[in-house]
Amino acid sequence: MDQPLFSSLTLKPDLLHTLDTLGYISMTPIQAVSLPDILQNRDVIGQARTGSGKTVAFGLGILQKLEVRRFRVQSLVLCPTRELSEQVATEIRRLARGTHNIKVLTLVGGVAFGPQKGSLEHGAHIIVGTPGRVEEHLRKRHLDLSHLTTFVLDEADRMLDMGFTEIIDKVTGHLPPKRQTLLFSATFPTDIEQLSKKVMTQPKRVSVDLAHSSASIHQLLYRIPDKKARMRALITVLLHHKPHSALIFCNTRQLTEEVTTALKERGFSAQALHGDLEQKEREIRLLSFANGSLSALVATDVAARGLDIETLDVVVNYHLSRDPEVHTHRIGRTGRAGSSGIACSLYHEDEQNKVELLEGMTGQTFERMPLPQISADVRPAKPDMITLQIDGGKKQKIRPGDILGALTGKGGIEGKQVGKIKIFDLSSFVAIKSSSANKALKVLQEGKVKGRSFRARKLSGHR
Repeated sequence: MDQPLFSSLTLKPDLLHTLDTLGYISMTPIQAVSLPDILQNRDVIGQARTGSGKTVAFGLGILQKLEVRRFRVQSLVLCPTRELSEQVATEIRRLARGTHNIKVLTLVGGVAFGPQKGSLEHGAHIIVGTPGRVEEHLRKRHLDLSHLTTFVLDEADRMLDMGFTEIIDKVTGHLPPKRQTLLFSATFPTDIEQLSKKVMTQPKRVSVDLAHSSASIHQLLYRIPDKKARMRALITVLLHHKPHSALIFCNTRQLTEEVTTALKERGFSAQALHGDLEQKEREIRLLSFANGSLSALVATDVAARGLDIETLDVVVNYHLSRDPEVHTHRIGRTGRAGSSGIACSLYHEDEQNKVELLEGMTGQTFERMPLPQISADVRPAKPDMITLQIDGGKKQKIRPGDILGALTGKGGIEGKQVGKIKIFDLSSFVAIKSSSANKALKVLQEGKVKGRSFRARKLSGHR
């Protein structure tokens, strides 16, 4: 089916001309479903992944109602990283090149503060920046948002992952109540829903991702030759599929510990999750798994309640559940947001009646598979991320932006190498791409965060 044309929209002639010169003729799916409401000045929640064309969608909305002669900040776009802020600002400038005298200013961390202050004194129409630096300019009264008409949260889920919730709250406290708010996010977890309720008014939610359904989950059933072979079968299945993230369900707390120990001995980065853990340790293990520095989490059904992991490659049932609802809940952890997922279940012939019961009550037929043949030299997939722990947190007034700034400023770590940031009372955790982890650790150990030196180390116990 052909996508609608930009010429079908009621855009200013100069914007239509610019789109034509840029070769933007047909709208992408997210543009097609969001722009009509954006141009009607409605609050919009857009669920779409990076590269979907969302910047053009909100950029056109900003420029359509911008009054060039009013030399005031009329639009603010918040982005999670310096790199994305620069990309967004560049794209908005491209869209605005047919209109003279539009000033777009970036306010990001990791660069000198003084020149930004000077630029703000000369004025701007559109601000694109990271939450921490924008909030700092607001706090020091260098930035006035009283004339703002459009507020955009780009990659909102990533900003919340990086711990910017409190800072975003402070920024929104400076916004006029009468405004248009646009929120774009690749995923829509609970915290995004809560954020949208705080900052938006009757938003229209649009999405170009497929809804999660059982059709997006490939269910594989592996028969084990004898009950003692279950652990060996699990390792074989994991080595065959090589998931970066695997959630393994066991029926008892004791089994989660036994399975975790066996996986670690085989070289997997794994941890157990069960009800006997202290809350702090549970939070750290969940954080490590969610940010990609653990490749396997071995959990009981009770412990996994409330676990919200959007990107999960494989779910493994070490034992089948007797309850079809529990089984459906388990496998529903994978295959989300339009992506495909794999659910693997191990069973012995004595459990054939349980298999038939689950198939009958779920209306699905599991694909029977022989256990794969794995050569002796196959090794587990290494995690994409490594978590660094910093011995300072909320009590020391550390904010996510302070850690991000320390890493991406003089430290020279690119923002795209930094993952989720979590601040606790006395400690902080930041996920770093494995290839940059040693460099990032050195930056934190030898440098300063918020003007102070803190001990930093790789989180232990996950390798």
